[in-house]
Amino acid sequence: MATPSKAESPATYDDANLLLRLYELRREEKLRQARDWFGKNFHANTVEEFLKLCPLGSQENAYFRMVSSYWEMAASFVTNGVLHRDLFAQNCREMLFVWIRISDFIPAWRERMGNPNIARNLEAVANGMIEDEKRQGSFEAFRKMVRGA
Repeated sequence: MATPSKAESPATYDDANLLLRLYELRREEKLRQARDWFGKNFHANTVEEFLKLCPLGSQENAYFRMVSSYWEMAASFVTNGVLHRDLFAQNCREMLFVWIRISDFIPAWRERMGNPNIARNLEAVANGMIEDEKRQGSFEAFRKMVRGA
């Protein structure tokens, strides 16, 4: 993954503090509810399945947007060199879980919405994490667990 040189330098106290702040945000009650719903219920491989599961204006759609936009924001800190990539990857595996769950329909969703940037940061950071996990030999087992296969 092409990330700024910050990932190659040691993590700093600022990195750790930002990571802790991201963790605090994840504890917010509505986001906790959205994350819980997502982990238990979100299984969509096509735009059609997504729209059936998360119709526009529904609570499910709001939960999806909360989870995906949270992780897109967090990933943007990494892709913009604000947060140490390796420290993030070691502590935010949930983001990879989210990417695996949404990755099949995102290309079609980008096309449908006319926005090629939907989930771009999330995808970039997740792809780096996937490569790391593949090198360690742990990706396929994680992917199967996430997919329920």
